[in-house]
Amino acid sequence: MIKTILIGAVLLFIAVLFMGVKVFFTKEGKFPDIHIGENKAMKERGIGCATSQDAQMRAKVSPVELMLKSNNPK
Repeated sequence: MIKTILIGAVLLFIAVLFMGVKVFFTKEGKFPDIHIGENKAMKERGIGCATSQDAQMRAKVSPVELMLKSNNPK
């Protein structure tokens, strides 16, 4: 039982090590940025992530002003 767990842990360690060779053993190693807002093809198409688009909209219009307008119909 313990031998099986130990072998599994060693195999898992080796798998993680192989997946992170570039990250662990190069000077400029870093994990790839998978955020949709940083994707070059998406930027060219003008597509951003929902969080970024929400932040842009909130910068244009204050949520407080929107609430006040919706509470005071004219």
